[in-house]
Amino acid sequence: MVGKTEPVNGSVKQAAMPSSSSNPSRSDLLTSTFSLKSLKLKTKQQELLIRVSILCLVYILAFITRLFSVLRYESMIHEFDPYFNYRTTLFLTQKGFYEFWNWFDSESWYPLGRIIGGTLYPGLMVTAALIYWTLRLLRFAVHIREVCVLTAPFFASNTTLVAYFFGKEIWDSGAGLVAAALIAICPGYISRSVAGSYDNEGVAIFALLLTFYLFVKAVNTGSLAWALASAFGYFYMVSAWGGYVFIINLIPLYVLVLLITGRYSMRLYVAYNCMYVLGMLLAMQIRFVGFQHVQSGEHMAAMGVFFLMQVFYFLDWVKYMLSDTKMFQDFLRITVTCAVVAGAIALGVGTASGYISPWTGRFYSLLDPTYAKDHIPIIASVSEHQPTAWSSFMFDFHILLFLFPAGLYFCFKRLSDATIFIVMYGLTSMYFAGVMVRLILVATPAVCLISAIAVSATIKNLTSLIRTKSKTALTTSTKGSSGSKASSKASLDQSQPFQKNGAIALLFGAFYLLSRYVSHCTWVTSEAYSSPSIVLAARGAHGRVIFDDYREAYFWLRQNTPPDAKVMSWWDYGYQITAMGNRTVIVDNNTWNNTHIATVGRAMSSYEDEAYEIMRSLDVDYVLVVFGGVTGYSSDDINKFLWMVRIGGGVFPVIKEPDYLVNGEYRVDKGAAPKMLNCLMYKLSYYRFGELVTEYGKPSGYDRARGVEIGNKDIKLEYLEEAFTTSNWIVRIYKVKPPKNRW
Repeated sequence: MVGKTEPVNGSVKQAAMPSSSSNPSRSDLLTSTFSLKSLKLKTKQQELLIRVSILCLVYILAFITRLFSVLRYESMIHEFDPYFNYRTTLFLTQKGFYEFWNWFDSESWYPLGRIIGGTLYPGLMVTAALIYWTLRLLRFAVHIREVCVLTAPFFASNTTLVAYFFGKEIWDSGAGLVAAALIAICPGYISRSVAGSYDNEGVAIFALLLTFYLFVKAVNTGSLAWALASAFGYFYMVSAWGGYVFIINLIPLYVLVLLITGRYSMRLYVAYNCMYVLGMLLAMQIRFVGFQHVQSGEHMAAMGVFFLMQVFYFLDWVKYMLSDTKMFQDFLRITVTCAVVAGAIALGVGTASGYISPWTGRFYSLLDPTYAKDHIPIIASVSEHQPTAWSSFMFDFHILLFLFPAGLYFCFKRLSDATIFIVMYGLTSMYFAGVMVRLILVATPAVCLISAIAVSATIKNLTSLIRTKSKTALTTSTKGSSGSKASSKASLDQSQPFQKNGAIALLFGAFYLLSRYVSHCTWVTSEAYSSPSIVLAARGAHGRVIFDDYREAYFWLRQNTPPDAKVMSWWDYGYQITAMGNRTVIVDNNTWNNTHIATVGRAMSSYEDEAYEIMRSLDVDYVLVVFGGVTGYSSDDINKFLWMVRIGGGVFPVIKEPDYLVNGEYRVDKGAAPKMLNCLMYKLSYYRFGELVTEYGKPSGYDRARGVEIGNKDIKLEYLEEAFTTSNWIVRIYKVKPPKNRW
């Protein structure tokens, strides 16, 4: 409303506006001015806001990158081992922890059975169950399968946060951000953390990196609280995966290096003693681990370093008390000698008496890559236990393979307790990754952290060079010829202009390489690591073809066989048969009983009548084989057959590998060995296959997986009969006939 002008005492005055219309406008103006001022952040606050924003984006990126398999297929569990984890998690959520901890599973390893609570690492199952119960408490109606499918991506996102704080602890916040971004999409980690990969490593890598970070933090600060936190992180790692042995050997080795290099301190003493003692006591609560920390040779290094730390503490006290340096040197020599001799005698007596168990075969195979092949064929038969090819390193690391040595250079250039640890972690894990393909997963966090140091330090040096030159040029142009110092700077800029341009070029080159790394990681994740092995896919003439034979066969088993039926197959498929087919198996992927697996291998590599007697002794009702001759699927039982022969022959000398070879060559065509052409595995795989034309222009019985025409097309079965063959012939199920009447 506009105010009126009225004459008052002969003068003209403007009528006052109501206070309700004037005062609020001023107050609103003041409020808006105050709010704008409050939005102006200081430099440190802006940096904090940017860091938090980047971390949130990386956290989300790490999660959504691992969802390709869900988007392309459906929400399902991948591979073989995760089906056992899913089955036990389902049992845990339905029956409770007490029943789960004391569960005797009679549906596996018939007729032996398996004590579940004493033969597994429960960390993964308990974690998924807690997430499931929490969501149900918050009234989210989810199935436990969806929780299991998304557990690994969720913990991969959490790993990025740990990588950030770890990188910040050993270098700076810039290295931490780069490390989080690198590990979020690194194929070496994605291979075991995609949606549906419900395996122990999905949470174990998070626990491993968390334990290392907390321990380094404890060493840097000397804080008892951080040391306690590292002990609990170690306990979580022990409960999740057997790879905890790497932690309990790397940390003592790191402490020993610090002692040798003269870096002993009370911070180190507090951190290691607390972590080892409390971590060991907590780890003993896991039934599968038990007293191994004080009885296993794989854990003796940690105990030896623990006692050595006490010797160092005692010597440090003696040095403080004694003023004579020569006397202390003599005392030091005598004390260290006695301690080493006493430790060697104790280790020798413990090993000789059997109290300290020797190293396991898996541990030996890490130190000697040929050990498993010569002594433990069941370990060597697993593809992920093979030595790593260079192509695998390039496939999983890409440019990180070249940034890793550069990061080591920067770490050696600025040595500290933290950088010494990351150097030792990187070098040891890369060695073990070269010995075994599976352990690329353990090396990935170290490679990402060290590469992040290289990227961060390089970019910081280049940007500081650009900024310094620009600032110097600006200063000289404003001051003109005010002094000789300014003129010398100007002449320096004119004489070396290539430094700034070179820095800009290198900066663009670094960003280009990182963009190629992102493209490579996206491609590898979508094409190589997001395809569930239980559902096969191929590109045909009319587009994408899906082979769902595994689930088709397991569904048939569940619907068409008696509930107490026993199924014999090679151990690779045992977990899936139990979890999806709901039938009892003779052997499964646990591989704890080599003799039982060798018995199955002997049955598969024997003649039909001999195999029938073995199957009758095991009460086998059905036999399942995987065959890829029709579709060209190479991971079938014929290609795995020599491992069945080797494992069976390791226990039963009657099985000899040369009997199945011709001049040292493995063949399935007409030139194959007679025993190969008539063994049970050959018959079950190629039964009726000789009548089938698999490829245009090829004869009947042409094996597309091996590219040959089979040698025995007229296969007759006497003791077994075909019960079911899937639509693409990938899975074949045979029924064992009952014994004939004697009368």
